Amino acid sequence: MSITPTPGSELVEKSAVELRRLIGRKEISPVELLDASIARIEAVNPYVNAVTATCFDRARSEAKAAEQAVLAGAELGLLHGLPLGVKDLEPTAGLLTTWGSPIYRDHVPTEDIELVARLRQAGAIVAGKTNVPEMGAGANSRNDVWGATGNPFNPNLNAGGSSGGSAAALACDMLPVCTGSDTGGSLRIPAAKCGVVGFRPSPGVVPSVRKKLGWTPLSVVGPMGRTVEDACLQLAATAGMHPGDPLSYPLDALSFLTPRRIDLGRLRVAWTEDFGTCAVDDRIRATFRRKIAAMRHLFARCDEVQFDLGEAHRCFDVLRAEAFVAGMQEAYERDPASLGPNPRANYEMGAKMNLLDAAWAQAEQTRLLQRFQQTFADYDLILSPTTPVSPFPWTEPYAATINGEPQANYYRWLALTYVTTLTTHPALSLPCGLDFAGMPFGLQIVGGFRRDHEVLGAAHALEQAFAGSAELRRPRPDLSALRPAEPALTSIVTAPPIFGAGQAQVRATSAV
Repeated sequence: MSITPTPGSELVEKSAVELRRLIGRKEISPVELLDASIARIEAVNPYVNAVTATCFDRARSEAKAAEQAVLAGAELGLLHGLPLGVKDLEPTAGLLTTWGSPIYRDHVPTEDIELVARLRQAGAIVAGKTNVPEMGAGANSRNDVWGATGNPFNPNLNAGGSSGGSAAALACDMLPVCTGSDTGGSLRIPAAKCGVVGFRPSPGVVPSVRKKLGWTPLSVVGPMGRTVEDACLQLAATAGMHPGDPLSYPLDALSFLTPRRIDLGRLRVAWTEDFGTCAVDDRIRATFRRKIAAMRHLFARCDEVQFDLGEAHRCFDVLRAEAFVAGMQEAYERDPASLGPNPRANYEMGAKMNLLDAAWAQAEQTRLLQRFQQTFADYDLILSPTTPVSPFPWTEPYAATINGEPQANYYRWLALTYVTTLTTHPALSLPCGLDFAGMPFGLQIVGGFRRDHEVLGAAHALEQAFAGSAELRRPRPDLSALRPAEPALTSIVTAPPIFGAGQAQVRATSAV
């Protein structure tokens, strides 16, 4: 069994930036593009289970209205007519939002959250939701509501998380625009595992209004895309101040629309395999060194550097658990068994902590930031692997061991990304060829404090430079070679039309 070409295959494989340009020039219709995206979803999604609840009838109506606006010469938004996938942690009006939890299996919000509202105001057309781990806890997008998301390069392996559905949908060209969010690496890790771009902006660049602890810089929302320019397009449509996020601030959102021009030959680049504290598979270390050797000639300097990140792991443990306690206290106190093992473990860890733990963690994060900043006195960027292991079977909840060493908990293997979360510096995962197992390899690019424009500009320049290298260019999955995962990711059932947007196709788990 293999996938046959679907109508509009060449169309959906174009970048979001190019598709928006074609719509503006009246060379393609939003209706034509949506139909092509739906055809790709229907053909490919059964193999990877990236897209969950859908609202195709409503989307078709909106696409027709978008087409009329183009023909009438109306002013068009940045994302006008582009089909959108929304991560299932973001509430969407009239469309099932479950957070991957049985508690919310039937939850249909009446309003869009601010992130979605901004994307829709920019002209994007919500086509469906994308899969996540339960409550976004962990980097394996599987849950008891929708099942698991498989990797587009091998559906038996995981797609990362928590934005795994978005990353897989982008990699399979199902949707040109998808949202993501990131606490410990939830934008960057799935981007790395699926061969797309995931950008964690500085806290406050894109307002995150759903976090219970408004002043924490740990959790952000941000863009994903098949290219850096696609990520910039989404960022320009969503950045800017909102009172729902006290860390947000006035900024010029359109300044993100075009990546800043960066001369790689002038950059001083530092690199590290592990930030001095992260467990990394020896084969990933070797892969990373090979990548560095293939790109170091691009820079003015490219030096290995050492880091002292203190007690970064304990610090992240406390701050993460604090956020889970704030977000899940009501559900836990009502029925602890209603939460899956990952969110429950985080809650129970936090419930055992006290004010001394919280104060220490806040102070340690400040000390860590001060030490981390010292590197940028001599360097413009820091490069590292995004993930410490190659994609593993999605039937394994997490990477329990690295190089044979047991990991302390279900998220310790995410340390390469969560240590940079603690610094609050902008970080991006850029596709960088394949790893030792023939799976996508992600290069993590970390910039200076609040230097988001520079990170995006450097990533765009690297993307262009990598395009001519078989070792470094973005890999693309061979969709014609996809085979059903073993065991099956999901079964498909039809739900009643409860979403207020026409009948939706809903997927329920059969094997998790």
